[in-house]
Amino acid sequence: MLRDRCPIPAPGDMSKIRIIVVDRTRASFLKEGEEGYLSRLRNYAPVEWIQVKPAKISKGRNAEEILGEEAREIKRHILPRDYLIALDRTGRQYDSEELAGWLDGLLGKAAGPLSFVIGGPLGLSRQIISQARGVLSLSRLTLTHEMTRLILLEQLYRAFTILRGEKYHK
Repeated sequence: MLRDRCPIPAPGDMSKIRIIVVDRTRASFLKEGEEGYLSRLRNYAPVEWIQVKPAKISKGRNAEEILGEEAREIKRHILPRDYLIALDRTGRQYDSEELAGWLDGLLGKAAGPLSFVIGGPLGLSRQIISQARGVLSLSRLTLTHEMTRLILLEQLYRAFTILRGEKYHK
């Protein structure tokens, strides 16, 4: 069992989880799900939710320019000790048990907060992805950035229940 290797510290003793997202969640059903999973997740770890200002997408602006502007906003919220994890379709994929093991290992070695960053409709700039210490993909499917937030929260919650041997993940 994964827990034999590295016990989860009490919530006050562990690294914080930070989730940095571009823009707010507009769909009310997704927002409700985010709030529900944030509440559940906070029973296992301190979690900070950070929304950054999106760049305006308009005719005549190319994707590189938009992503660059969003990258500057994201960087303002990345702390020097953050263990940065970018969510991107090019990232590594895990099943839920593997994700739990990966998270367990990170919690044991990260000197600062685990900071997950999710881009806006155009994703993340290559600059942010290359700065990250890990790149995670939640699916080979194309997901909206708002849906990605909810799925990440649910999978982090699921990972903690797996690590604690709780029944949710069954």
